[in-house]
Amino acid sequence: MKNLDKYLSLLNDEVNGLLLTSRYSRYYGAEFDIAEGVAIVSKKGCRYFTDSRYIEIAQRCIKGFEVIMTDLAHPFTLLLNEAIADFGITALGYEENYLTVAELNTYEEKLNVKTFIGMNDKISGFRTTKEEWELAYMRKAQDITDKSFSEILTKIKAGMTERELQAELIYCLYKNGADGPAFDPIVVSGPNTSLPHGVATDRVICEGDFITFDFGALYNGYCADMTRTVAVGYATDEMKKVYDIVLQAQLAGIAATRAGVTGKQIDAVARKVIVDAGYGEYFGHGYGHSLGLEIHEAPNCNPRGETVMEPGVIASAEPGIYLPGKFGVRIEDVVIFTADGCENITHSPKNLIIV
Repeated sequence: MKNLDKYLSLLNDEVNGLLLTSRYSRYYGAEFDIAEGVAIVSKKGCRYFTDSRYIEIAQRCIKGFEVIMTDLAHPFTLLLNEAIADFGITALGYEENYLTVAELNTYEEKLNVKTFIGMNDKISGFRTTKEEWELAYMRKAQDITDKSFSEILTKIKAGMTERELQAELIYCLYKNGADGPAFDPIVVSGPNTSLPHGVATDRVICEGDFITFDFGALYNGYCADMTRTVAVGYATDEMKKVYDIVLQAQLAGIAATRAGVTGKQIDAVARKVIVDAGYGEYFGHGYGHSLGLEIHEAPNCNPRGETVMEPGVIASAEPGIYLPGKFGVRIEDVVIFTADGCENITHSPKNLIIV
């Protein structure tokens, strides 16, 4: 089934049109990424609206939609109303998670429909499991990420700053074929590694530091994600102990990963390893999250994750321990759920690397 057909399957007597405003849903339905635009979907026709910056590539590459250019004389709302009239749309589903109050107010004021219905979860729900072509993009994104990690290891030197190392990492991603970073990379060192989502600073990297890299490549719109923690020069016995606990927690979580279980169950297996080792209070976030067109998607592997996982779900596996003011360790892979286990598409080594 084409992705556009999935959206069409949501339409019935109660909702006879969909308004796609987010870049992610437009990409998913059209199977081509345009930075700016709006699309409308109905069983009588589908139209995609964008401006002069993107119209040529949109008309060339988008299938399944009539592609129309907007301009000052033909704004989105005018063209949407033409489609609403042509297709007889009276009830319009929309993505409430991706609209500001001002945007929603504008649509409700200017569009000629009787009813607006928030349908974000249903629209985005098709992205919970991935088609094989999507998984192929994500495997490629992860391969680029692995290769970039191998290269950044050769560039780490005591005396350079976190910002300098982050710049080198971003360059590696582009050089190895990424369309860009999937998100702002995390490159932190020493005591800054106790900040799960710390940002690179001008701190100078020293011998005996941990460095945490959390990054991923973006490839054809799809995200990769990986975290590795490495030591510079040497690691203390405490650093080695904590690293091993995190690694064992991750391996236990991956071993429990398969279709038919909930994210909550997987989180509990990994979390138990850290709790039993006496570090439970230092693992504050969830074990993992889904990803795809966005770096954080549903369903999640955390203490609130009640969703039963299906084959084709792809998610991170990233337990961590963070000791305030001292150091932190996180190790993250990305896995695809299968009927009898999972496929780990992250291939970088997980033994403690000392550079």
